[in-house]
Amino acid sequence: MTTGFVDAAEIMARACGLAGYRFAVIEHPVASATDEQLRERAVAAVTQGLDLLLMDRLDG
Repeated sequence: MTTGFVDAAEIMARACGLAGYRFAVIEHPVASATDEQLRERAVAAVTQGLDLLLMDRLDG
């Protein structure tokens, strides 16, 4: 998710019965980002995704 849409994603998660659902968040916007900015956002998304997966594994 990008920072510009976090509120909408949280509302959708609640509407689907998944309040508190965790997801990776990268800087907005994506469409006008440079290649370097996209690389940085991709690294951030992967890092956050791994953290979320590992935390779930440790918690459960």
